[in-house]
Amino acid sequence: MSAEGPNHDELDFEFLGNVSGEPYLVQTNVYVNGSGNREQRHSLWFDPTTDFHYYSLLWNSHHVRFMVDGIPIRVFANREDVGVPYPKEQAMAIYASVWNADDWATQGGRVKTNWTHAPFVTSFRSFVIDACADDPVVAKCREEDGPAMVGLSPHEKRQLRWTQRRHLVYDYCADVGRFETLPRECLG
Repeated sequence: MSAEGPNHDELDFEFLGNVSGEPYLVQTNVYVNGSGNREQRHSLWFDPTTDFHYYSLLWNSHHVRFMVDGIPIRVFANREDVGVPYPKEQAMAIYASVWNADDWATQGGRVKTNWTHAPFVTSFRSFVIDACADDPVVAKCREEDGPAMVGLSPHEKRQLRWTQRRHLVYDYCADVGRFETLPRECLG
């Protein structure tokens, strides 16, 4: 999902290329006001090329929840209370593409796209958008923004801990080589 312009907000699922036999990686990223660098990468516990899977976002005033087959893999909490920017000022559109990122995505850019395998195809089905626009319906959406939308259930918390413990392979909050000072949302 992305807003237009240089100071855009963006919420991403990015499927990174792989070398045969290696786990498939999905990267999530959060941009706020044109600033990204909030990536997490997870190995998937299945081969995403053999069957359809559900990739979903729950974005509300409390957090952005990234989910795979209903399992939360990442939560980006609204921490505006401590000065962390949060995507809330712009409407976003949904985009899907096959994008060449072989300068960084596959083993840090060491493995390049093999163009002899083209065309590259992706398929979507059961595509659902359930959203609130900036109109009178918003009041209804806020009424429905109850406890289930504020945080994770105990079961979802266990699932998130499992994905973070077993499948998280990169977290910008742990990248002290990249950040001289870790971003504020990473400090607690």
